[in-house]
Amino acid sequence: MDPLRRSVAVGGGLLATAACGGSSGKQSDGKATVTLMTWESAATNKAIDQALTGFHDPNITVKRVDTPNGNYSDKLAALTQAKKLPDLFWCGNDTEQQYTSQGLLTDWASRLSGAGDFGASSFVSSTMKNWKTADGRIGGVPSLLNTYGIWYDVDAFKAAGIAVPAAGWTWDQMFDAAATLHAKGAKYGLVADALTSTDGPFSMSTYALSAGGKPFADNVHQPTRTTIDTTYTEGVGKVVAGIKSGAIAPPGYDISNQQGLFAAGQIPMLWSGQWLAAGFLTDKPKIKYGFAPLPQVTKPATLYDAVGICTPSYTQNADATFKVLKYLDSTVWSRCCRTPRSRPRPISPPRAPTSAPSTRPGRRPSRPPSRRD
Repeated sequence: MDPLRRSVAVGGGLLATAACGGSSGKQSDGKATVTLMTWESAATNKAIDQALTGFHDPNITVKRVDTPNGNYSDKLAALTQAKKLPDLFWCGNDTEQQYTSQGLLTDWASRLSGAGDFGASSFVSSTMKNWKTADGRIGGVPSLLNTYGIWYDVDAFKAAGIAVPAAGWTWDQMFDAAATLHAKGAKYGLVADALTSTDGPFSMSTYALSAGGKPFADNVHQPTRTTIDTTYTEGVGKVVAGIKSGAIAPPGYDISNQQGLFAAGQIPMLWSGQWLAAGFLTDKPKIKYGFAPLPQVTKPATLYDAVGICTPSYTQNADATFKVLKYLDSTVWSRCCRTPRSRPRPISPPRAPTSAPSTRPGRRPSRPPSRRD
């Protein structure tokens, strides 16, 4: 991977920012402008801008649409309704699947069909499989993988006399810790929307898989069969018991400010992802905190989902857009995103469970690229 280049303008390439969306397309002189919208923080957008100065094509200008990351979902919905989506925009796997099935996105399947360094085969097979629709269309490309785990308040654990989570900790240990933290005064010992919302059936697959059972669904996006075995019902029963006792926040719990409540010491355990790290590093919570892998029964099992970059069906210059897309999804990430990045979750996607080694306790991992490097 190349080191990060920091330059203002290089060669014929040009980078600008804009305040509104919309596909720009070709100009009268035959040159093209490709618009881009991210959900990133100001700091990460700055790093992306710097990395994009290394994009060299005298006929292409890249213009980033300036969008506050706090209301990305609203902005995306408004631009979708108005048919003014930029040429490239950050999207979740669920958004890509929905928009592709509705004919709203450019299908890149033919351009990704080759065996080159930016073909479908150059991506991790499981992520690309999830980004394809049932009829083989690909409305975007996966870029980065989310890492899920449990954020915990070290001080709250110490005050309750509980050992902090570590790699290899079990579901029973998590449930017991939630009960103790609740008994010691926490409103809820564990906030885990992934277990209590509509994502719950998929998330509980991690319990079943870790216990040697079967996943809830045979496919995340086009399931043909669901399986509820004894390992699955065992896990669900423990979650239900935790909710009834008050140890686990119930379905419908408002998670809109869960990050702030955790940082304020009001949520001792929070099931979430590594993207919270950027906010914690910036805001510096007063509590001492850590990030642990998801618990296990007998073997590690975790969740993943790949976010990515999509293009509307009405982009005015697909060739130029694909060139920028390729640069974004390879070179830019290697230059600007070696540290955790902030990702507001505009939509909560169903996530695919898999058996995999867990991350080390306390680490705040960045999202690894979903392409093979």
